[in-house]
Formats: sequence, C-alpha cells, structure tokens
Amino acid sequence: MTRQELIDAYRLRWKRRRHLWRSVRKRRQLRNLTDRTGAIKPGAILCFSTVRNEAVRLPYFLAHHRRLGVDHFLMVVNGSDDGTRELLEAQPDVSLWETDASYRLSRFGVDWLTWLMIRHGHGHWCLTLDADEILIYPYWESRPLPALTGWLDQIGEPSMGAMMLDMYPKGPVDGSNYAPGQDPTEVLGWFDAGNYRITRQMPAENLWIQGGPRARMFFAAEPERAPTLNKIPLVRWHRRYAYVNSTHSLLPKRLNQIYDWEGGEKPSGLLLHTKFLNTIVARSAEEQARAEHFNNSALYDDYYDALQQAPDLWTPFSTRYRGWRHLEALGLMSRGGWP
Repeated sequence: MTRQELIDAYRLRWKRRRHLWRSVRKRRQLRNLTDRTGAIKPGAILCFSTVRNEAVRLPYFLAHHRRLGVDHFLMVVNGSDDGTRELLEAQPDVSLWETDASYRLSRFGVDWLTWLMIRHGHGHWCLTLDADEILIYPYWESRPLPALTGWLDQIGEPSMGAMMLDMYPKGPVDGSNYAPGQDPTEVLGWFDAGNYRITRQMPAENLWIQGGPRARMFFAAEPERAPTLNKIPLVRWHRRYAYVNSTHSLLPKRLNQIYDWEGGEKPSGLLLHTKFLNTIVARSAEEQARAEHFNNSALYDDYYDALQQAPDLWTPFSTRYRGWRHLEALGLMSRGGWP
C-alpha cells in the first residue's frame, strides 16, 4: 500500500469506530415498547427502519417485505402522532422502540438503528429501509429474499446495492388519492429512465448517484445539491459494521464495492421511492418547519416551498412502470449473473 492508502485506511478505521461508539451512546435515547426479538431464529432475515407518521404507508410496506421473506422488523418510531406506534405495536413480527430525540442529530436515525443491529443483527442478512422505500430486485415476484441472500453467500458478496427510483403520478402530486395497503405504483406509475450521473467517491470507494425528477425539477441550477440516490440496503451484518450517512455508504469500505471494477455487472435492485404520494404537500410544510431532514435545512427552503405548490413531475419523456424486467432492460438494475 502507498503512504496515502495507509493514511486513508487509518482514518476510515477510526471513523467507523466513532460511529459505533456514537450508536452505543445513543442507545439511551431509545425506549422499548414491544420486544419480540426472542422469536428471531438463526438465519432469519431482518428489516430495520426509523419511522415517523407513516400510518398510511406502513400497511403496504410491511406486507410487501413480508412477501419478500423478511422474518422480523425492528423499528424505531420517532415522535409520531398519527397512529403509527399503535399500528406497529399490533404487528406480531415487529419489535418496537420509541424516541423523541432529534432525528437529525442521530445521523437521521442511523445511530439508533446501528445500536439495534449491533444487538440483534449480527450474523443475519439485514435490510435497512425508510418507510417510503419498496425493495425490488430481479425475479422478486418468484424468488424470495432467502433465495437471493443464499446466492449472494454462494458467490461471496456480503452486500447488495439498490438505486432509489423516484416514482411519481401524471399530474399534480396531490391529485391522486392513496389508500393504506394499496400498491403505491398504482398511483405513482411513472419514473425517469435516464438523466442520472454516477461518480465514485474516494477513499471509501462508494458510488454516488444523483438525478431523476427531483434533480431536474428542483436542483437544475445546482445539481450537486440534488438528493443522493445510491443505497446499500441489504448486508450480511457484523456488529463491527457501520453505515456512514444514511445507507449511502458503509464501513469497512469493501462493503461499498457493489459494482464490478472491470466493467462487468454485480447483482443490484431498486428502491421504489414513494415520496410523492398525495400526502407530500402537507408533509413538506411540516418537515420544513421541523428542519430535521438535512444538515443545513435552510438551504432547502426553496425545495420545500416548491413541493408545497403540488408540482407536476411528469414530462413527455417520463417512463411508465412495467415491472422489473423492463427496469433491467433500461439498465437500472441487474441480475449480475444470477441464473
């Protein structure tokens, strides 16, 4: 290794340790409401999430990921007042914690989830998602997660990446009603097939993807400020691992290598992002006032102001959602050799 590589490795190692220590300290902010972790069996696939006021999205979120093969959900509810807590407490496969502490100062919930993953995720394949993210991957309708993770184990891949794909309606974002439990793609049936830019960040060697409707609609003048779309939601967890910022990158850095250095393809999925349900207008006003979703929230006031005007994200170049095979043909996900 070069001198710079040794310096980078040292810094990343201490960065990971700092994040783990933060999570251990932040555990005091969590109050357990329902602990069913005793039911977790060896080999179980776990899903971790921090949620706030997601009673509308959670029925489909839970049903979809159960269908994929999630055995147990470990969730943190952060200051909800819409029935989210009560809904989750009633689920037999959910263990639930509550906190009123700052979402932003917990690294957007990552500190809380890292502690739960240290305690309960070690050795398991773990899926870390937001409530507005729906995981799909090649063959997802016929091959559940145990088939996918079994194959990833077989080929020696400890993690799988998934780009966040913003889904949106045709017409104003508040123009289509959504019923809890409904497949959100029935009302959010469109996406951008192109206009994505990808770079590789050093020294962690993670991908950085930006683009889609939010970049072209709200950040055209400053594309570098557009939301980050790359995520690594599926990992065979070890108690010494740590997410760096949301699920965009991980340490140790080898977990970020969800791409082929030599130009080939590795398996990847997509997170169908359901942010643009009709609830987005009221939700944007609330989140702008809370200032909990960005490190410097004042820089994003124009973004929130625009969302509150119920914009129409659809253009003649928008692409209709037609299932995973179409998405793979567009180059947005890959089987990566999965037979």
